[in-house]
Amino acid sequence: MQTLLRSPRPPGAGSHSRVLLTLMQCVPFLIALAVLIIELTPAHFIYTGPLLTAMPALAAVTMGPRGTMAAAALALAVSVTTATYNQAWGTLQVYTNFLALALVSVAGFITSSAMQTRRQRELDQVRRIAVAAQEVVLRPIPARLGPVQAASLCLAAGTGAQVGGDLYEAVQTRYGVRMIVGDVRGKGLSAVRAVAVTLGAFREAAHYEEDLVELMNHCSAALRREAAVPGEYGQDVLLEGFVTALIAQVPDEPVVQLVNRGHPPPLLVHHGRTTTLMPTSPLPPLGLEDLATGPPAKTESYPFIPGDRLLLYTDGVIEARNRDGDFFALPETMERMRARTTPREFLDQLHQQLIHHTGGDLADDVAMILADRLTGATGSDGVGPPGPQRSLP
Repeated sequence: MQTLLRSPRPPGAGSHSRVLLTLMQCVPFLIALAVLIIELTPAHFIYTGPLLTAMPALAAVTMGPRGTMAAAALALAVSVTTATYNQAWGTLQVYTNFLALALVSVAGFITSSAMQTRRQRELDQVRRIAVAAQEVVLRPIPARLGPVQAASLCLAAGTGAQVGGDLYEAVQTRYGVRMIVGDVRGKGLSAVRAVAVTLGAFREAAHYEEDLVELMNHCSAALRREAAVPGEYGQDVLLEGFVTALIAQVPDEPVVQLVNRGHPPPLLVHHGRTTTLMPTSPLPPLGLEDLATGPPAKTESYPFIPGDRLLLYTDGVIEARNRDGDFFALPETMERMRARTTPREFLDQLHQQLIHHTGGDLADDVAMILADRLTGATGSDGVGPPGPQRSLP
């Protein structure tokens, strides 16, 4: 996902850098082609030794140790081919070229390996700092919250050093257990900043705002206030980014109440069957309220009885792909997993299934909350709250 907060980097800068890097990586191979053309034509009187010697040196700058050795091997093959074609074996010039090529190749390999090691160290350090910053904002949820037993899981993507904007929280309030899962459009410290703003608003308003729609609106208002603060990120942040969010409430009654703002719908496991709790009226994410054209937001209720299992997650789960490009089949995977497990054990198993599917290479961050409705954790009347309640399909 892209950034919620304005980035000072000009548009297209990343693509231009990638094009320039690709062109630089092609230079050693273009040199090899040019040498072959010169040596295998009447123009072979031109001395091409320095050109071949430069190939591994140029590769060491942009292609890493393996690329350096590949360029050196190609330069050696071209040297042998041209020396044989021109019947130059036995001359001092040929052996001088081989010696220079060997020295430059070894030096290039050593330099490239040292540069790669240094870059990896710096990348690991930046990632540790970013993960630490995220862990300050996110925290594991308690194993028991009122009428539910719960667990959380947060996985960082396996590529790059930037941390994404996945967020989650669960708190026990006088209205019931309230949970939020969301995804900021962005990565890095800007996304962590947006996560902190959203969670701060949720943690505060969850204890005094009775209506879930108004609770969601508090989170949206907090993001807008943050965007309006003059400074490094500009004042029109929410015109460029957004936050998908889902708030769930589990009261004493056997229901779960949801407000969904553009987030992947939660999954409910009931008697071994997984149901997707789709909203009746899709709503735009936080920050894109001006695009709303349908009916106003409202809280939707679904049955959530003892023994049921509810999963809240971010799109990094369902958009995870394997080598064939197939998406992770989350509902089917949940149905195949053992039912008699604790939420922590279930998420650990789901984690293993996800890693197996992707081969250990997550393209996006993942956040999940699993809540089990405990037996006997219903209200005194044993019925749901007044108002409309949707039945499971």
